[in-house]
Amino acid sequence: MRLSALALTVTLAAGAALAHEGVQNPAVMERMDLMKGIGAETRALGEMVQGKTAFDPVRAAEARAALTEAAARIPSLFEARETDPKSEALPAVWEDWTGFVAQAEAMEAAARDLQTGSAQALRNSFADLGQSCRACHEDYRLDD
Repeated sequence: MRLSALALTVTLAAGAALAHEGVQNPAVMERMDLMKGIGAETRALGEMVQGKTAFDPVRAAEARAALTEAAARIPSLFEARETDPKSEALPAVWEDWTGFVAQAEAMEAAARDLQTGSAQALRNSFADLGQSCRACHEDYRLDD
């Protein structure tokens, strides 16, 4: 289960870059840019977990800090019901605002709880981050 969560997280992160073309609404673009940043940081950690890149505790800690900060910003960027034909946010974001905010808070907690002191510690704590991303995408994001 941990490996499938990791694979899904890396896949979701990779797909985020493709969605930015043609976005007209600046608020939607800001949300997408935030998610793109989350994807980049998650991908960097995922590559360390998978052994594709060498474990770097400084880089891992930087990614943890960036992810924690980004997750904290999610509710404020989605609070206004801004739309764009290229947006991947489902109406469920606003229809289930309390649940959406809870998912963002779960991601923030998972990011904050990432253990970046060793490759094994990161590996052991990374699945929770992947699960928080997957859960939110399943409920609040248009399928690719």
